[in-house]
Amino acid sequence: MMLDRPVRSVEALAFRYPVATPVRTSFGIMHDRPAVFVRIEDADGAVGWGEVWCNFPTVGAEHRARLVNELLAPLVVGQTFATPRDAFDVMTAKTAVLALQSGEVGPLAQGIAGIDIALWDLAARRGAKPLWRLLGGDERRVPVYASGINPDAPERTVRTMRERGHRAFKLKIGFGAALDMRNLDAVRQEAGPGVFVAADANQAWSLDETLSVVERLAPFDLRWLEEPLHADRPWSEWRALREASPVPLAAGENIAGFAAFAEALQQDVLSVVQPDVAKWGGVSGCLAVGQDIVRSGATYCPHYLGGGIGLLASAHLLAAVGGPGMLEVDVNENPLRDALCGPVADVRDGAIVLHDGPGLGIDPDLAPLRRFKVDEQRVSRRAKSGWRRVLRGLGLKRLAKSAKARGVSVVPKRERYEPAKHYMRGPGPKARAAGTGADGGRTESGRD
Repeated sequence: MMLDRPVRSVEALAFRYPVATPVRTSFGIMHDRPAVFVRIEDADGAVGWGEVWCNFPTVGAEHRARLVNELLAPLVVGQTFATPRDAFDVMTAKTAVLALQSGEVGPLAQGIAGIDIALWDLAARRGAKPLWRLLGGDERRVPVYASGINPDAPERTVRTMRERGHRAFKLKIGFGAALDMRNLDAVRQEAGPGVFVAADANQAWSLDETLSVVERLAPFDLRWLEEPLHADRPWSEWRALREASPVPLAAGENIAGFAAFAEALQQDVLSVVQPDVAKWGGVSGCLAVGQDIVRSGATYCPHYLGGGIGLLASAHLLAAVGGPGMLEVDVNENPLRDALCGPVADVRDGAIVLHDGPGLGIDPDLAPLRRFKVDEQRVSRRAKSGWRRVLRGLGLKRLAKSAKARGVSVVPKRERYEPAKHYMRGPGPKARAAGTGADGGRTESGRD
């Protein structure tokens, strides 16, 4: 497996790109695009790259980068592993109690996933094989679909993406029946009859609400309806929905763990199962789960909404697992994706073609993205004042004054990018009390 050299270093790097057009989902709005990339180097200087899921909450990227650098890295640095799966198992076992104690099961699993991806990239590079081939794949062509289509004039997005080579499309819904039906009709008309169209509700509804919606979906010939229910609803509700729905059901991005996926497949409710390589499992977990999905008769379609390294890893996984699945490719503005996803950026006639280069097939160049690197951005004056208040509160006023007199700041001098100004903004306390939503409309609590 070519992982016989000790791991010399593990480093997580956090980035944030403020977008011009926010990405809208039924549960919130993304005003910037974060990413955490993981770089692993072994004792011989060979390097592998991975990515950690970090979209939410506001400081998700910064928090997960610190978990990798301060907690997970010491578990693998200086160690040798027969396979990346061995490292995955060691990290999972050694953080199991801490994950429960801290309530950080998700973030720790996401950090482990990022390290696992990097170790697989490293192993494939040392073995001089593309990752998709090392994992047992024999077909480098991967079909894709255009995802993340916002509810604002989505037919225009479909038209643009068709011009860019896409032949399949997934629309975000869950914004109210009137807008959802209008958009589904517009997307279907723009795409044309028989063209792949799916819908993603992002956990928008209760069972009763979903049952009232699915009756109206039949005319749109949808390939699947994704996460209409909250991901933690009992399987009995999913089963009732499957029996009533004219549209196949999809989910899986919010399922984590081998046992949880095994139960999902045993329930035989989901036609499409969507593990996220950077959210749980990395390559080690998602390869095994993907193979189980295909064997069960369901369709493996890797979920992905992040930067380019995780997207590329998802493509390699799908090529290795096979089956009729498609790769999810977010179409919203994101240089943290486009600059690092290699051949996935080149969609032709509804598919991409993976390279034959070793590992993931790219050598990431982060230099053009350095202005979006979180730790290279300055700390605001407000943050500086806050630190002085903390020092005074601790009885260290003299230290604060001395530092100020010497021109020494107690925090880095440059102003930090403040993600709360851009990311997942919702109505504040005053707005909620008045029943006003983030878009100025009335919320449920503000209705008469």
